[in-house]
Amino acid sequence: MLTPIILSGGSGTRLWPLSREHYPKQLLNLLGEHSLLQATLTRLQGLPNLAPPILVCNEAHRFLVAEQVRSLGIAPSAILLESAGRNTAPAAAIAALAALEKDPDGELLLLPADHLIQDIPAFHAAIAEAVLLAQAQYLVTFGIVPTHPETGYGYIQAGAALSVANCRKVAAFVEKPDAETAAGYLSSGEYFWNSGMFVFKAKAYLEELGQQAPDILEACERAFDNVSLDIERDFQRVDAQDFLACPSNSIDYAVMEHTQQAVVVPLAAGWNDIGAWSSLWAVSKQDAQGNVVQGDVMMEFCKNSYLRSEYRLLAALGLEDLVVVETADAVLVAHKDRVQDVKKIVTRLKHTERGEVDLHRKVQRPWGTYETMDEEERFLVKRIMVKPGASLSLQMHHHRSEHWIVVKGTARIYRDGESFLLTENQSTYIPLGTRHRLENPGKVPLEIIEVQSGGYLGEDDIVRFEDQYGR
Repeated sequence: MLTPIILSGGSGTRLWPLSREHYPKQLLNLLGEHSLLQATLTRLQGLPNLAPPILVCNEAHRFLVAEQVRSLGIAPSAILLESAGRNTAPAAAIAALAALEKDPDGELLLLPADHLIQDIPAFHAAIAEAVLLAQAQYLVTFGIVPTHPETGYGYIQAGAALSVANCRKVAAFVEKPDAETAAGYLSSGEYFWNSGMFVFKAKAYLEELGQQAPDILEACERAFDNVSLDIERDFQRVDAQDFLACPSNSIDYAVMEHTQQAVVVPLAAGWNDIGAWSSLWAVSKQDAQGNVVQGDVMMEFCKNSYLRSEYRLLAALGLEDLVVVETADAVLVAHKDRVQDVKKIVTRLKHTERGEVDLHRKVQRPWGTYETMDEEERFLVKRIMVKPGASLSLQMHHHRSEHWIVVKGTARIYRDGESFLLTENQSTYIPLGTRHRLENPGKVPLEIIEVQSGGYLGEDDIVRFEDQYGR
């Protein structure tokens, strides 16, 4: 069987302000009705001998990932939770260990969750070739046939040809080149873009990892041996202490650069890693002037620009080769040639502890969403939506009191041992230090306005006593 391993642990900093630490690009609908994660899963439909997928994600994203997979009607074999990112070599190792429990001789198809592939039949054909090579104990990567001298990707230098189609041994992995070097790579015909996608037997990868990077394998085995299972939601938490002790390294550096079993399958399938706003512009539908427009945008005399509005009217005049992205709490304006440097802005936001790097104004939670509407020194106003049948944790606060006003649906309130219902236009007060819980017993979303008041209004002023989501 072929088990898809979907790596969904990235943060997508170059697509800020849309991509945030706690709602990264793979979970966003950037190119249609599905998120990049969902598109990665749906393009596997039609592959033969396909096992249920294994997903590897950051623990903070677990409910978002699980909900997106569930909405596709897919039951994953496992959702493995990383307490912190340790790059692709450890992520592949814990996934391989999980896969071995279900299929000791199976192959793995390792895919990042945030790539675009437009030619699905060509992709499937390349996978079929890769599986044949993996069955012969090769470690297979996909090399993207370059269409231009790209300086934003690493490259794979092809070596001797194999007997399977156009497959080649891997001669070398090379870092992102300058423009002149990239042009030389393109004209030589011997180099491919490094896709970061792989096919190999679980056993073969772990054996090679043990030879080339035994410290990574040992740490991952300890972490997986001490996995904790949440049976109800099919989350498997690898041991945080052991996994944090694991060296951070990529599959390329840890294994593929050293093994004699590395081969590359050429892939020409409209691939893009959506690594920056310029990439998203290039693969999106453009108007006659080369503009990509999303949301409420009015423009005049604009050319070759990416203009996206999430909340408000965006008016643009005389722009050329620019990216403008508006969200509720931040606006990005950048030249398309400099969008790789968006990560420098994100780094500055982190250093100054700005909240815009972590969360959107509307925050996703397993029970629903909340959105900050207004905030001053001693008060905060939120709009809260609770899904039908869902409830918040039983909790209390040391530094704030709360007023709740129901604007849609029915709320069941638990407050210091009492329970009562509220309907539209009714309200209640939660004094500081009071144990309380909000629940939606109805069949339509519950919406309330919450007014917080007090000396400290941070999200970390929550003491949880009971929580069905294990937080």
